[in-house]
Amino acid sequence: MASDELRRLLAATLSPDKASVDAAAAGLDRAAADPRFPLAILAVAAGDGDQGVRVAAATYLKNFTRRNIESSLSSSELYKEFRDQLAQALLRVEPAILRVLIEAFRQVVEKDFVKDNLWPELIPQLKLVIQSSNLISPGHHPEWNTINALKVLQSVVRPFQYFLNPKVAKEPVPQQLEQIAAEILVPLQVTFHHFADKVLLSPDGAKFEYEQLLLITCKCVYFTVRSYMPSTVKQILPSFCKDIFRVLDSLDFNSLLEDGSMIRHKIAKRCLIIFCALVTRHRKHADAQMPHIVNCAIKISKQSNNLSKLGSLPNRIFSLAFDVISRVLETGPGWRLVSPHFSSLLDSAIFPALSLNEKDIAEWEEDTEEYMQKNLPSELDEISGWTEDLFTARKSAINLLGVIALSKGPPVASAASKRKKGDKRKSERSSIGELLVIPFLSKFPIPSHGEDASSTGVRNYFGVLMAYGGLQDFLTEKKDLSVTVIRNRILPLYSLDPCSPYLISTANWAIGQLAICLPEAMSTSIYNSLMKALSMEDVEDITCYPVCASASGAIAELIENSYAPPDWLVLLQAIVKRISTGDENESALLFKLLGTIVEGGQEKVLPHIPEIVSNIANTVMKLLPPVPDPWSQVVEQGFSALVAVAQAWESSAPDENKKHEKRVWQSGQSAIAQTFSMLLQKAWLSPVLDNSCSALPPPSCVNDVSVLLEFVMRSVTCMEEAASMKVFELVPIWADTIANWDSWEEMEDQGVFNTIKEAINFHQRFDLTGFFLKMLSSQSENASLSSVIGRVSNFVTRAISVYPSATWRACSCIHMLLHAPNFSLGTEDARKAIAVSFARTAFSHFESISDSPAGIWKPLLLAISSCYICYPDAIEQVLNSYDDNGYATFASSLAQVSSSSFSSGLSSESEIKLAVLTLSTVIERLLVLNMGATKVLQDCYVSLIESCIQLKEIQEDGDNDDDDDGAEDLDDDEEEEDSEDDDEDSEDDDVREETEEEFLERYALVAAGDTIKVVEEGDLDEETQDIELGSLDEVDVQQVVLSLVQNQPALQAQTLPDNLVEKISETFPEYEILCQVHRQA
Repeated sequence: MASDELRRLLAATLSPDKASVDAAAAGLDRAAADPRFPLAILAVAAGDGDQGVRVAAATYLKNFTRRNIESSLSSSELYKEFRDQLAQALLRVEPAILRVLIEAFRQVVEKDFVKDNLWPELIPQLKLVIQSSNLISPGHHPEWNTINALKVLQSVVRPFQYFLNPKVAKEPVPQQLEQIAAEILVPLQVTFHHFADKVLLSPDGAKFEYEQLLLITCKCVYFTVRSYMPSTVKQILPSFCKDIFRVLDSLDFNSLLEDGSMIRHKIAKRCLIIFCALVTRHRKHADAQMPHIVNCAIKISKQSNNLSKLGSLPNRIFSLAFDVISRVLETGPGWRLVSPHFSSLLDSAIFPALSLNEKDIAEWEEDTEEYMQKNLPSELDEISGWTEDLFTARKSAINLLGVIALSKGPPVASAASKRKKGDKRKSERSSIGELLVIPFLSKFPIPSHGEDASSTGVRNYFGVLMAYGGLQDFLTEKKDLSVTVIRNRILPLYSLDPCSPYLISTANWAIGQLAICLPEAMSTSIYNSLMKALSMEDVEDITCYPVCASASGAIAELIENSYAPPDWLVLLQAIVKRISTGDENESALLFKLLGTIVEGGQEKVLPHIPEIVSNIANTVMKLLPPVPDPWSQVVEQGFSALVAVAQAWESSAPDENKKHEKRVWQSGQSAIAQTFSMLLQKAWLSPVLDNSCSALPPPSCVNDVSVLLEFVMRSVTCMEEAASMKVFELVPIWADTIANWDSWEEMEDQGVFNTIKEAINFHQRFDLTGFFLKMLSSQSENASLSSVIGRVSNFVTRAISVYPSATWRACSCIHMLLHAPNFSLGTEDARKAIAVSFARTAFSHFESISDSPAGIWKPLLLAISSCYICYPDAIEQVLNSYDDNGYATFASSLAQVSSSSFSSGLSSESEIKLAVLTLSTVIERLLVLNMGATKVLQDCYVSLIESCIQLKEIQEDGDNDDDDDGAEDLDDDEEEEDSEDDDEDSEDDDVREETEEEFLERYALVAAGDTIKVVEEGDLDEETQDIELGSLDEVDVQQVVLSLVQNQPALQAQTLPDNLVEKISETFPEYEILCQVHRQA
């Protein structure tokens, strides 16, 4: 294609007109068939002309390369020409084009250089280019841009930041990386030193390009040492680190930052990341530099009092400085290097980072969610020097404080390590937490009444509370100290009137963090304080939402850690009352907390559920919009809380022999169901009855409302209750809603499928007139006629076609929908229609995954089997509509799944029974089609006999289960006792740190998949399931098979494996004549 035509098509892709864009894209796709197309479009991208067109060309080339890199872009010679021209183009294009083309180049490098190692000339040529580029050797090749050349180097070295073969425990440094290090990085160190001089000594206006070069070089070094350590890099580490120290020492955060300091800060961030990598991965090579690394990081961290004036990038630099110190402290020489600085670090670096500042106050008002995410995280990572990516200076300072507090002098114990029981020597050694940290925090007094956020006392005490929350691991070991901290340093804050909301929110968070070490005796005081915070009103113009949110989070933490409130009812009533009076944001939080309380309290909360459930439902009803707009978050959280209530109540059902308790429970069940019904009527029926809207309800929290409807249907015991709860009015709207549901990727759906099954059960018990099978007008836009069963079937069909992870659940529903409903003669056509629809969708899905046998085969093939048993001729026609061999494919695959050799084969009695009945029908059909001598029939027959034997064994095992239960219980008790003994023994063992060799070996095992269980598409937790067979369950399967064999001489002529014949004889001795026939055959 001519260059002008190519430019015209590329220009058209920038048009606002969609038709023009589509036509241009189609034209480019046609042009891409030309072997020289990559060269042509690269010429446009790297040439002159409109930059928009050139960016479009570079973008198309990037995507074209991604699609075709594995299959080779064109012929070998043309590909090499393209590869070389792409590399040359990168050296001279401007940044806007470079950013796009470099991505295409990266794909080429990863395949040709890293993976296949088929580009030996790349490194020598790149070395020459860098040495001759414009900023390193002015005048030699002015067209070779040094920045571009180093960007190319960065792309070449980037893939080596990760282990190329993680399955190998001690993978050697790749040959390509050794070559890069020896030929480019080592010589580049001298240039790096020169760049550093230019940056540090030149006037401001002359250093921008050199700062960019420093940054790119630092990235290259980081990618080189993140996982590996090339031998030649070890030699330049001292001089390279020396230049890094010079750059980091030049940072000054005490004055207002200049506009041009962004690149310098990026360089500093990358340097600190390199230090983290050296300390973590290559300590033995960095030991000589550790004192300088520590001093450099401490110098930066001691400027943290300026954090309130700084942006996110400097904040990240401080975070990394704290992380470097934490990592060094966890190493062997760490105590010696860091301990002399503990006091100054605490006073001048860590505490200023924890204290309240102007930026915190601004974020509190402007973006409370951002404030809470940064400062009140619901879960801190485990305190450790090896914690990665804390990202904020405050979180990293908290982590460092925790590491320091746990330190006890040499030998340094890991923060995660445990002491051996009875080891008095270790327990007597005081930690820095006792000797330094707690005394330091204790010198800050609790603020007096009425102090506001501008006071030094409030700002400092904010930092004290932050510190206490970060000392969770330390205080867990010191229970007496934790009691003192809670009683004397945290709880008194709640008595201040007024008290700063900034302090109360942080105190709430600290209590939540210390939940694991709170004494039972303080339960009343702690919960009273948190409930007081929960109801705290806004203070003048300061919102108290973070106070409510942190109190809610703290109560949730306490309950999840089994720290029970003194009175569950009081707690529940306080939360329900607050929900009814608070704003929507608070109510959403409290609904979530309510669900946590119900799940955590279990039997202690259950007696109070009937009392509170109507209050919750009434609040939700008030919050429902008058017309079916999408529901707000608070409404969705309300339904979620009610689901937790429903599930907790159902799980508490007493045994049938406890008649009194059962009657009380059923009375509560009925009352709760009536409340749920009223809520669903308000959500679904009221808008229609009020003539405010005839559209479908919003598809909000469909799973949760399905669970509530399931609860209602399960609670119905007579027709009168069904009428009073309006089940026959609610179910059609629910079915209509799920039939038009498209949120497959966003929400859970287990409740929907469970409700489908309960709806079928309800239909069998109470739908005497066949209402669920009657055609009803839909509330959807097209207002079509459909039955409840039809709508549900539409949902199941779409689930299989567009939501693969729901395949097991959807296929399970297929069996119920085909075999359980009371189809009458007038609705038989409807049953046939849904069977055809199910079979078509299931087989289409199966065809897409049929290349390799997998566990997901089973539910799909069994679903097709259910359809086939009902309507053999129609389903055979459906299968053959895909291709002429579709029916044989189904037969062969079903035989494979039913075979004893299939890894995820049939397991439940109902699955095997359905497979046997289907295989019998299939075999008869194959014989009619004159396929008696084919492998398909042989496979089906062998699988049929194997399944019969397996069915008989399962039925016999079921008869013996009752006899075995007692012995199994005894075995379980013995195993539990043994495990308890093992736990006690394990606690007595020394827990030591994992060595580098052990870590690498474990890492390799995991990468190799030895400890990973492969999860296939679908829901493997439902791999064994009892499926609904309806009247088919009454069929005598053994008689069907015997009759088939006796009446089909072609089957008697089939040869069965000897071991299978012997197994027939053992399992079915009454069929000895049959065994003799097959032995003769």
